[in-house]
Amino acid sequence: MAMTRWLLLACLALCPTILRAADPPPPAVGELPPQALGKDRKGKDVNLADYRGKVTIVTFWASWCGPCRKELPVLGNFQKVIGHDALEVIAVNFKEPREDFRAVVLANRGLELTYVHDPRGRVSDQYGVTALPHMFILDHDGRVAYTHRGYSEESIPGIVDEILSLLPEEVKRRPPAHLRSPKAS
Repeated sequence: MAMTRWLLLACLALCPTILRAADPPPPAVGELPPQALGKDRKGKDVNLADYRGKVTIVTFWASWCGPCRKELPVLGNFQKVIGHDALEVIAVNFKEPREDFRAVVLANRGLELTYVHDPRGRVSDQYGVTALPHMFILDHDGRVAYTHRGYSEESIPGIVDEILSLLPEEVKRRPPAHLRSPKAS
């Protein structure tokens, strides 16, 4: 009996992953997702609580993911048209070295996205991200309204419709943000 107990303890000591709780599932529709996303590329803390009152998109991407690379300019254009007063797009890099993260940000330097680098996967693990791209669309209260995991180009029109459905009518009727004067936004 003592030998069995010793072997069990030795195994548990050598296999810490057995003791590790399973990664949480992705936040479901209606749930409040993890709020702290890390720091943006300027070193400012990114916390979803700061974006309540507007539609927020949290998308997880990587440089090696072709659909992700196509998604970022689409979301950047959407951000530009809608404006930061009604929409915030936060692009969280998925477990890559800083050089790979910076190369994609530099290649997309004209996009008005909030970029977050998650090199160790702390944020993506909290969100249960295992496939890319993985997008969470949050409503004005900061709750998950829609999720998309590993979607294709063909699904973009439906995603746009979902985002538009969350925006107030006055936002949908106004001219694009990049065409408005600073006083109008």
